[in-house]
Formats: sequence, structure tokens, C-alpha cells
Amino acid sequence: MSDDQLVLDGMPERLYAATPARLSTYRDCPRKYRLAYLDRPAPVRTAGRGGTSVGASVHVALARWWDLPRARRTPEAGGTLLTGAWVDEGFRDTAQSAAARRRAAADVERYLAGIDPDHEPLAVERTVSVRTARASLWGRVDRLDDRAEGLVVVDYKTGRRAPTEDDARDSQALAVYAAGAAALMHRPCRRVELHHLPSGTVAGFEHTEQTLDRHLRAADDLAATLADLDARHPGMTPQQRREEFPARVAPRCGACELRPSCGPGQAVPAEAPWSGVPD
Repeated sequence: MSDDQLVLDGMPERLYAATPARLSTYRDCPRKYRLAYLDRPAPVRTAGRGGTSVGASVHVALARWWDLPRARRTPEAGGTLLTGAWVDEGFRDTAQSAAARRRAAADVERYLAGIDPDHEPLAVERTVSVRTARASLWGRVDRLDDRAEGLVVVDYKTGRRAPTEDDARDSQALAVYAAGAAALMHRPCRRVELHHLPSGTVAGFEHTEQTLDRHLRAADDLAATLADLDARHPGMTPQQRREEFPARVAPRCGACELRPSCGPGQAVPAEAPWSGVPD
């Protein structure tokens, strides 16, 4: 019997740790995945984008709102928190940033006007995790509600397009969050919701055990693929790395933060950092 067998026989296989964002990056573009997670030294990135700054500011304001004393949990307080948390990066100029800040504050206040300040969530900005056969999947839930129908995962959205029920159903991230929330609370969690602040719409989906299982099995399969690629990446030649991590050129390349380091992606005209911010 070899030393390797003495060490490895009977030992469980190491789980591949990943967030849904890591998995979705590879699905969208293997080249971006390699640049973002594997290549060292880290490749050149573009500066931040205005749309990302809006989203980050809104998430911070909504999370901090629940930390306020009950008497101060007003919609207007949410707008004030948004102003204090504002990320001033990726805008065309100070005027556009100020307009975006006012619009985001109004979105937050309108949204909070429909929230019961006495019905505190079970969790806000809480990391949850779930294990599959080959992966340890984890991520941060924006909000976890305890309602009459059970646990509900809430994810805030601030982009231009309002999400649909299909988006909630097809989101692997939301499925992972639901499974992780169930493991954390030792209770079933089936409903997931996308709350779009600019439009005030809520896109939700009620998972079954079967639909959640499909998402987790797909994540497990992809995690196994990535574990193999990650392990082989250091020994690959430059040509092998290009072949194993092909670029999927698409219109989104124009706004990709790794565009300066991706030759194929540079075939798509660059979008201004503020292109996603409504005027």
C-alpha cells in the first residue's frame, strides 16, 4: 500500500467552495471567469460603473434601516441613509451623480412606505450556505422574511429592467439562498422574490423540492467542472488556457470590467461607465 493510499483511502473528497456569482461568471463567459478568479497577477480592470454604485448604495441603506430604533424606521429615514451611503463612482459628472442619488433616495422611500417596520426580518445581509455532493455553496441574502406562508428570500434589484417571475424561477442564486436559509433555520424555504425598487414590482416564484433540487444538482455539476479546471489551470500553457477558457463575445462585453484584459471582448465597443444610469 502506498503512502498516498494511506492518506486518502476512506477520506471524504474536498468540497468545492463557490458562490452563485462565481458559477454564473463561468456560465456567461469562461474567459471572464479565468481572468476574474484564476489569473495572477490580477488583470487590469476598468473603474467602477454608475449602475453598480446605485445598487451598492441602495443595498446598504435598506440593510441599515432595520438597525434603526423602531421610532426612526420611517421612509424618509431610508432616503437619508441612502444619501449617507452614496457611492460616487462611475458617473459622467457630479450633476448626473446627484440626480441618480435623488432618484435612488426616492425609490428607497417609496419602497419603505410599503414595508411594515414592526415585522422585522429573520435576517438581513446574512450569509447562508448549503452543501451538495461535491460543492459547498454560499452567498449573502439581502433579506429573509418570516411570513404566514413561511420563509421568503428577498433580493433587491435596481437595474433598468424589471425582473419577471421567470427570472425568479430560473435564478440559481435564489435557489441556493433558499436552500441555505432552510439549512440555517431548520425550516423549509420555498418562496423567492426579486424586489425591483425603480418600478416597485415584485417578481416571485414558489419553488418545490424538485425545482430546488434541479438547481442544486446543476450547481453541483458545474462546481465539479470548475474544480477540475481550477486544479489544472496553473500547469496550462497560454494556448491551453485560451482553449479551455474561451471568450463568449456578446454585447455585454462592452460593459465588462475585465474588457481591457480580454482581446476578443475588445471587439465590442466599450460602454461608458454611466451608460446604465437613467438620465
